Amino acid sequence: MKRRSFITNTAGALASLYFLNLSCKQEASDTTSTTSDIMEPWFKLSLAQWSLNEGIKNGSMDPFDFAKVAKELGFTGLEYVNQLYHPWLDENFPDDRMAGVPELANRLKAASDATGMDNLILMIDAGKELAMNSAAERQESIAIHHAWIDAAATLGCHSVRINLFGDGSDEEVAQHATNSWQQLCDYAQPKNVHVLVENHGWQSSNPEWLIGVLKAVDRDNAGLLPDFGNFCVKRKDGEKWGECVEEYPDIYEGVKLMMPYAKGVSAKSYGFDADGNESKLDYEKLLNIVKDSGYIGYIGVEFEGGADEKAGITATKDLLLKLA
Repeated sequence: MKRRSFITNTAGALASLYFLNLSCKQEASDTTSTTSDIMEPWFKLSLAQWSLNEGIKNGSMDPFDFAKVAKELGFTGLEYVNQLYHPWLDENFPDDRMAGVPELANRLKAASDATGMDNLILMIDAGKELAMNSAAERQESIAIHHAWIDAAATLGCHSVRINLFGDGSDEEVAQHATNSWQQLCDYAQPKNVHVLVENHGWQSSNPEWLIGVLKAVDRDNAGLLPDFGNFCVKRKDGEKWGECVEEYPDIYEGVKLMMPYAKGVSAKSYGFDADGNESKLDYEKLLNIVKDSGYIGYIGVEFEGGADEKAGITATKDLLLKLA
């Protein structure tokens, strides 16, 4: 090859390599930018129906529109509250409320299917408590829970949430709670339903007590539903939902203790400041606790601030996504 031809060919090859390299860099840059732009949060968002309880109770919202409203607000998962359907059950099945639960479950399943929503958790407030000293009341409560576990299975929910209220000492409540929880887990297991307890007042708002009961239950389908709020361990005059007079001392440590056993997470909120931050809770700290635990799944928005429920729900959702 002549020297002139060699130089010409070499220069052309180098130029080609330069522009190829530049093109590859640009393509990589474009890919990186696109990946960043479409990056999804590490969790999905569900809506706890209790966030809409005031509208449902005052009649401004039909509880059967829950799936449609949740989808409109930007959620993909649903967490039902059974007590919000008690009025419908009492009106349509006045002789036996529980007889209407199968029809209710079928209606809710049809509504969620029509909107493409995921049914996740059914919150059970039975009226009769699972950890009372009265064996008769405990068994009545267990029977009520069976019907709602059946409903959860119809809906395709992975879990129900139960309460562990009782009227004895901490030790007595723990003993009765363990026995009732075990019975419910054994009933729910063939239906592929988990039985969860959240920090929801009195003894259950003490994570050490609750984890102790969970370990005593010793069932694979038993778990916890950590709530960012609900750490009141004692209320005025012994009322179930009265004025709180004693709280668990460190709610962040409480959530951290519960997370290894979590099969769901409830992001409680009460109000927001001018910057969109929750006014009572350090959401960034709480979300980091959840993430650091290795939890992957849905986080449920539960707004309890009253006033404009949909605005509060949206503010909670936006804050979670901002911090993701």
